[in-house]
Amino acid sequence: MKYSMSLLIVIAVLVTASCQTKPATMKTQVVSSDQWSAHIPSAIERVEKSEEEWKKELSEQEYYVIRKKGTERSFTGLDLLNNKKEGLYTCRACGLPLFGSDTKFKSGTGWPSYYAPLKAEFIKEDTDYNIGYARTEVMCAQCDGHLGHVFPDGPEPTGLRYCINAVSLDFVEAMPEEKMADK
Repeated sequence: MKYSMSLLIVIAVLVTASCQTKPATMKTQVVSSDQWSAHIPSAIERVEKSEEEWKKELSEQEYYVIRKKGTERSFTGLDLLNNKKEGLYTCRACGLPLFGSDTKFKSGTGWPSYYAPLKAEFIKEDTDYNIGYARTEVMCAQCDGHLGHVFPDGPEPTGLRYCINAVSLDFVEAMPEEKMADK
């Protein structure tokens, strides 16, 4: 019994330690191709609204996640999670293009995941300790909407995994001529 309890404590310490990230070492990287350049603004125009305005524009779930930094349950945003079309993922609150379909990958987490944003300056990062250890929160730089978190366990070429709430995003499919130009 004493051995079992010691083993459980060791396992708990190891699991806790392995979950902790070092946010200061993660830097937003951009690897997305130039195929979306015509649709990406050159500068951000800040969007500032009152909480009442946001409540009127967003659904209850969107408001909870985007404005109150909530998290949707995994595997609830299947339309975006399983989307394989070419296009742009935009901020649901303000429409800023954030991720291209060319950086989306299947992470197995239940949330849409990307290895890089379209532009580093379109994503803001902040360290939060809401669940007892440091995590790097990612937000839309135009409206400060909560998107999700970034973790250092993604695929090459960045090694990052932007784990994003589907309710924080919209999808704009690439036009047929854009698809053809890319081939």
